[in-house]
Amino acid sequence: MDKPIVVIVDPYSSGNLLAPALRDAGLLPVAVTSARRPPAMWAGSYHPEDFHQVIAHAGHLGETLAHLRALTPVAVLAGAESGVELADRLAALVTPGRANDPALAAARRDKGAMASAVAAAGLPGVAQVCTADAAEVEEWLARPGGGGHDLVLKPPKSAGTDGVTRVPAGADWRPAFHRLLGGRNKLGLVNDRVLVQEYLTGTEYVVDTCTFDGTHTVTDICVYRKRHNAGHMAVYDYMEWLPHDTPGHAELVGFATRVLDAVGVRFGAAHIEIMRTGQGPRLIEVNARIAGGGVPEYCREATGDSQVDRLARYLAGDRAVPAGFTLRKTVRGVLFVARTPGVLRNAEEYRRVRSLASHHASRINVRSGDRVAATHDLYSSHALGYVILAHEHPEQVRADYEAVRRIERGLVYDQAR
Repeated sequence: MDKPIVVIVDPYSSGNLLAPALRDAGLLPVAVTSARRPPAMWAGSYHPEDFHQVIAHAGHLGETLAHLRALTPVAVLAGAESGVELADRLAALVTPGRANDPALAAARRDKGAMASAVAAAGLPGVAQVCTADAAEVEEWLARPGGGGHDLVLKPPKSAGTDGVTRVPAGADWRPAFHRLLGGRNKLGLVNDRVLVQEYLTGTEYVVDTCTFDGTHTVTDICVYRKRHNAGHMAVYDYMEWLPHDTPGHAELVGFATRVLDAVGVRFGAAHIEIMRTGQGPRLIEVNARIAGGGVPEYCREATGDSQVDRLARYLAGDRAVPAGFTLRKTVRGVLFVARTPGVLRNAEEYRRVRSLASHHASRINVRSGDRVAATHDLYSSHALGYVILAHEHPEQVRADYEAVRRIERGLVYDQAR
């Protein structure tokens, strides 16, 4: 076989952008699926027809390794969060020169191990405990500085704000703890522990990177705005691409690259979420895969490049990898938000976003007559839809964002059963 083969483990969500980019670069994509079927939330994003071959991992590592070694791939990449652990294991055994540090594999997926690795590297972190024992949480809270602040509880291996719960200072955290413990998250994993941490205040950023031979490069920097909605925290409002050279971004990038070193990222894409607090940057989490939700596609509009394109070029032999990026347009991804549950009566109003001057793309997933839940996490936002605004003039994007929210305020939800 004359074309170099690249393996993508769980090519779901944004991972479905990798196969076309690899083919365009003269490479041959092969898929490995970590389970018999994709998680339900990503089922529609899976395109097996894009691949030269699909290998179903049935839980027998030896069989999957034999398949891959016969193909002699040049790299193994994670397409989505569900594939991170298997991609890490396969890369270390099949393409060890293009693999992350196996000794730190847990720190690239489990949020508890992640925090421990970051602390061991000397980076400031978030006060937290990750346990299945409520008594251990009580002991942690009883320590000096342990109580007196809001808490966040979340599963250690969830994704997309799934299960993230805020508990006000002094309120009983136990119901949320026991509700999460033993439950099954949207990736199909049982929550064997719960991460309990101090609630951070500040501005949330994401730094997306590609690492080649241990050298980290930055493809984009975005700011996240989240909001409280219908009693839920961490509901996405929007994300916006920012210039690389904005004052203060050097600190973010420096922190992000130290995090990547701390968790052993040596090759491939990563998505690092950081809260800039009054005491400096603090890690929310790092994900050893490309940014999800189609973000690389919209990054191309903002910068002319993306993690997907950078990976494809490098694997095709292009070693002229830029260290950073240049912002060409202001791009803001606006997530639709339902403030209340009910039957939506005038979903056609959403179509008005397509006439906005900065409209670049949109997806409207609801119709009049649909019963809609109040938006409570990233997945319930995507169930409604989103709009991508892009324009050379930032003022136009901001004005059109306000127009989107005015349209939403005019939506009618029938509370009758």
